[in-house]
Amino acid sequence: MRAKPSAKQRLQINRQKMPEQDAAARAANFAEVNLGFTEQLALLEADRCLQCKDPRCVAACPVGVNIPKFVDLLAQGKIAEAADSLLCDNALPAVTGRVCPQETQCEAECIRGVKGLPVGIGYLERYVADWARQNRNPASLQKPAPSGRRVAVVGSGPSGLTAAGELVRLGHDVTVYEALHKPGGVLIYGIPEFRLPKKIVQQEVERLQAAGVKIECNVVVGRTYTLPELRERFDAVFIANGAGLPVFMNVPGENLKGVYSANEYLTRVNLMAAYQFPRSDTPVLRGKRVAVVGGGNVAMDSVRTAKRLGAESAMIVYRRTRDELPARAEEVHHAGDEGVAFEFLTAPVEVIGNPQRWVTGLKCVRMKLGAPDASGRARPEPVPGSEFVLPCDIVVVAIGTRANPLLTATCPELKLNRNGNIVVDESGMTSLPGVFAGGDIVRGAATVILAMGDGKRAARSIADWLAAHPRAV
Repeated sequence: MRAKPSAKQRLQINRQKMPEQDAAARAANFAEVNLGFTEQLALLEADRCLQCKDPRCVAACPVGVNIPKFVDLLAQGKIAEAADSLLCDNALPAVTGRVCPQETQCEAECIRGVKGLPVGIGYLERYVADWARQNRNPASLQKPAPSGRRVAVVGSGPSGLTAAGELVRLGHDVTVYEALHKPGGVLIYGIPEFRLPKKIVQQEVERLQAAGVKIECNVVVGRTYTLPELRERFDAVFIANGAGLPVFMNVPGENLKGVYSANEYLTRVNLMAAYQFPRSDTPVLRGKRVAVVGGGNVAMDSVRTAKRLGAESAMIVYRRTRDELPARAEEVHHAGDEGVAFEFLTAPVEVIGNPQRWVTGLKCVRMKLGAPDASGRARPEPVPGSEFVLPCDIVVVAIGTRANPLLTATCPELKLNRNGNIVVDESGMTSLPGVFAGGDIVRGAATVILAMGDGKRAARSIADWLAAHPRAV
């Protein structure tokens, strides 16, 4: 066991930097950007944790990971025990260690950050989760006694997988239905390989399957089965099919050739390996000048993908300033290092095309920030007479998503809000008894970790509901 440093010694250790691919090299490949900690770096970073008596980082974690516990075990060199602790709290730690916005959640509450930088909780989570992937045999885990109850989960994204993982631990028979041909939801179709390798997602899914989760792909609930049919066959249902319907700008020219929704663009590249065309069956347009409209993580994923597909100029078009960008700071930093350009205070008003209806430019107007809007951010207002054209041959629209009505349309008694999202009570149950919902289909487009938090809470509620409603003999 390693010796513990004193509090004074802990405070003298600087935050360890994440090793990463060279910016010029990675802008031309799809390999993972962040390379992960070595054991030495992980132990040093774990030593920085002050082991607070009131760990605010835990309360700030949507899935309630006992952060001080797994970090302390890691600092002692007890990596296997740290992995046990982490996996007990988090169904997908190798995923969240890579894509969770720790800087605005657990790390934002880290006392160590009051003077200096917070503990790199996400980096440590990734290190321990990767150690577990490489060193633990999922098949060796003991399975609980069967409860005799069956639960259907609609969607194999972060919320659905988390709920399924929690429910099988309780002995329930869980079947996950996925519409696409591979499980993982947004983790597999939405997040690029260079940020979250598909192998990582596949291994996390396989670990859940080894624990007892059953997954059926190519099943579209709303077409293959209706929600009422699932409710007849299962004791409870958890809906976690996300909010995958793209939102467009509604400007002239948006139907020109060369305009993609971010959903289609990223799905082609991520899930269907379009970057390997013609070796893969799915093509994707490779533009010389690509404009991505939006400022969130999806926009950053899209513009960095365009760069890797060979764009000479890949730019973000965003109507506010850098300070208002909703994307993770690390993603913005990586994009800048890779040569992405930023057109701030800029709003598209028309997509320009040639007589063959191919995109040739994006007509924009300059913006200024006015009074705060309903979200509390300064409202962008157009500057009169400031119109100009950005030359481009591809436009990717990454301004959000909304609920797909395919499932809900088959069940009119399911209560929805005005945006088409499913309404749930404090337990996560919908207007239909025994049918629960969580993730983006409830809250709208949000982060992976918030969806996972919904899945974990819903699993507890489903277990309680099943206990209170025994099956009729």
